[in-house]
Amino acid sequence: MDSEDKKLLEKVYELAEENNEMLHKVRSVQKRAFLFQIIRWTVIIGISIGAFYFLQPYVDNFQYFLEDTSDTIDKIKSLKSFGS
Repeated sequence: MDSEDKKLLEKVYELAEENNEMLHKVRSVQKRAFLFQIIRWTVIIGISIGAFYFLQPYVDNFQYFLEDTSDTIDKIKSLKSFGS
C-alpha cells in the first residue's frame, strides 16, 4: 500500500469516527426528546384528570340546575295550557 492510499484510508477512518460521534449525539438527543414528550403528555393527562375531578361537583350542580329549570318551565307551560 503506497502512502497516498494510506493517507486516504486514514482520512476515511477519521471521517467514520467523526460520523459515529455525531450519530451517538443525535441518538441521545432523540432519547431525551422522547423522554420529555412522555413527561409532557403525562403532565397534560394528569392535569386534565385533576381538573375533571376538581370541577365534577360544579358540573353536577349545574346539571341539576338545568334539570330543575327545565322542570319549572314545563310546569309553567302546563299551568298556562290548563288556564286556556
